[in-house]
Amino acid sequence: MTQYKPIRAIISGGGTGGHIFPAVSIAHKLKELNPETEILFVGAKGKMEMEKVPAEGFEIVGLPIVGMQRQLTLKNIWNDLQVPFKVLASIGKARKIVRKFKPDIAVGVGGYASAPLLWAASGMKVPCLIQEQNGFAGATNKILAKRVGSICVAYEGMERFFPADKIVLSGNPIRPAVSSPATPEMKEEAMSFYGLDAAKKHIFVVGGSLGSGTLNRAMMKWIQAGCPGGEDVEVIWQCGKYYKAQTDDFMAKHPEAAGIRHFDFISRMDLAFAAADVVISRSGASTVSEVCAMGKATVFVPSPNVAEDHQTHNAMALVRKDAAMIVKDAEAPEKLMTTALDLVHNPEKIATLEKNALAMALREAAQVICDEIYKLV
Repeated sequence: MTQYKPIRAIISGGGTGGHIFPAVSIAHKLKELNPETEILFVGAKGKMEMEKVPAEGFEIVGLPIVGMQRQLTLKNIWNDLQVPFKVLASIGKARKIVRKFKPDIAVGVGGYASAPLLWAASGMKVPCLIQEQNGFAGATNKILAKRVGSICVAYEGMERFFPADKIVLSGNPIRPAVSSPATPEMKEEAMSFYGLDAAKKHIFVVGGSLGSGTLNRAMMKWIQAGCPGGEDVEVIWQCGKYYKAQTDDFMAKHPEAAGIRHFDFISRMDLAFAAADVVISRSGASTVSEVCAMGKATVFVPSPNVAEDHQTHNAMALVRKDAAMIVKDAEAPEKLMTTALDLVHNPEKIATLEKNALAMALREAAQVICDEIYKLV
């Protein structure tokens, strides 16, 4: 059995749940392998990691780093003028953090903070590892690739972005609750928890914690039309906290849509997935990994509002292997619900998608990444 000695690790990055959750999973796995391991997170001031990471029981230090904004407004122009100065200030602060903490390893998970921290750490001869969650590498990780010892990826074919000899196919670390297919007992619990009829078919629409305007508009259009094709279908609809008031108001005006349960936030994702015959979702890296691990038939609607259109790359990795379906964001209001309803009434297609999604699941991602960390240390 491998002996995991206590180490000192800095984990940097964040900005979105898609970066933060893998980072926290890696940290928990390192502590599980040796409880005496010391971990320090480095994030970007004002970003969600500054709140989420302490809630998981880890210390975090913030850098003044900001990213370039693409939209042309006075506020964004002022932001972009400050970027070079904040990058230099962040690298300076990162060097001080490294000097004080004396890490054995620095891990970057993408997001603003990982660039200055890993740039500083690698320049100070600290072994470094990066984890790329998406099927299209982010700019930060492409820049850092030459300076790190190992690059853990979630998809095949990443040699077009990174040196092939550094790549390790690890997958994305995901929450234990959604790391394997639902049991019949879970499905039964899900029916009770969400007040669903087990004799009907079920669709789970999930737009992320803030929600997705596109998915919500597609749902509203379908409800306004009288939910055609959904006579034997119930829907769990996560509209997101940003759209909660608007959705509450809309649903109050459509009491006839009794088979639809809408929520701003889903606390029991495991049960929502367990209930679903079909999932409708954006294709962020963590979500894609979760639907593979749970073996769900999914219709992805990639968000067009992300860097390098990486959500389309994530979705297409599954679509090419007949493990998911895809509807373009611009076509969703017209096509999404028809596509999902056709699928929910096609058990053969569901079985194919489930089988192929399961075959793509990489469940030991956190362990594989931690083993790479120990090799570098």
